[in-house]
Amino acid sequence: MAFTSREMRASAARAFSALVDVETYPDWLIGAGEVRDVDDAWPAAGSTFKHVVGVGPFRIPDNTEVLEIHDGELLRLKVRARPFIWAVATFRVLGDGERCVVTMQEEPAARLIGNVVRPIMDPTMHVRNHRSLRRLARVVESNAT
Repeated sequence: MAFTSREMRASAARAFSALVDVETYPDWLIGAGEVRDVDDAWPAAGSTFKHVVGVGPFRIPDNTEVLEIHDGELLRLKVRARPFIWAVATFRVLGDGERCVVTMQEEPAARLIGNVVRPIMDPTMHVRNHRSLRRLARVVESNAT
């Protein structure tokens, strides 16, 4: 399981708002590209958005589904790393006033495959997620003023 967190100089509400605004994903989530379509029910549980993932010439269409949401504090997404791996990304936002902490936990959805790829993928995902939360902080903090 890749886990990381970051303190941000913005309210928890502002940070959570960015997490559920899929149009911000290409700005902060490393590997996220163009958003192609968003369900009208987004971000309700079961809703999806279609997007492009990858870098350089290795870009593929994909989608992400909301598994669970507790407004303002938790967003759990089912994400794909095609063609074989499904993962669950869980974001939690804690804070009050003008500071908050955002945590991101990502783990393979299938335990068997996850156990095989975890030693290789966890360190890579940790670095990616750390950098993504740093970029999210820039987005959120620049909008806080």
